[in-house]
Amino acid sequence: MEFTNEFRVRLPVEAAWDLFTDVERIAPCMPGAELTEVDGDRFHGTVKVRVGAVTVQYRGTAAVDELDGANRTARLTASGRDTHGQGNAEAHITATLAPDGDGTRVTVETRLSVTGKVAQFGKGVITDISRKLPDQFVACLEERLAAERGSGSEDRAKDEAAPAAEPAAAPSKTPGSEPLDLLAVARGPVVKRLVPVVLAVTVLLGVVRRLRRTCRRA
Repeated sequence: MEFTNEFRVRLPVEAAWDLFTDVERIAPCMPGAELTEVDGDRFHGTVKVRVGAVTVQYRGTAAVDELDGANRTARLTASGRDTHGQGNAEAHITATLAPDGDGTRVTVETRLSVTGKVAQFGKGVITDISRKLPDQFVACLEERLAAERGSGSEDRAKDEAAPAAEPAAAPSKTPGSEPLDLLAVARGPVVKRLVPVVLAVTVLLGVVRRLRRTCRRA
């Protein structure tokens, strides 16, 4: 299946390009994802997806196929396999950045192939999910950028107030990502699909009740 998503970040395009080509900085904001190892242009990690009471974990890699700085376009391939061997996913992604006022417009084109439990949602629901995830990603990204700016201001203030060198703070450990809850993200589309089923069950229950009443009267 193929789909295209667009979102905006409040950064000049040059700064946005530097940010989006730094996978280690943006990985913590990818819903359900956790970066575990970096090997040159190859990135190893996991993605946890929750479908109702079932949590599926994909373990795989992402590789940068091309970085075109002149046109601010990045192409990469990501693949993963369910750790229980019950499905896999592969995605070919092209991201293009363009100036948008004082910010940057990001266009992401994805060609996705998925099997297993997640595939049960079908293209329609997965496309709807893909449209909502960038909102979560951008909100997290802007929160982290604001925290980085605040931390930088505090560090400068400390340096000015205390000339003596202080030991560097230990880097904070990034917590493991919460599983991406597909039912929560796709609640609207899923409910729409369930409405005909609910109506059919309601009608069936009504028929059964009428039959029971008829039998009792007889």
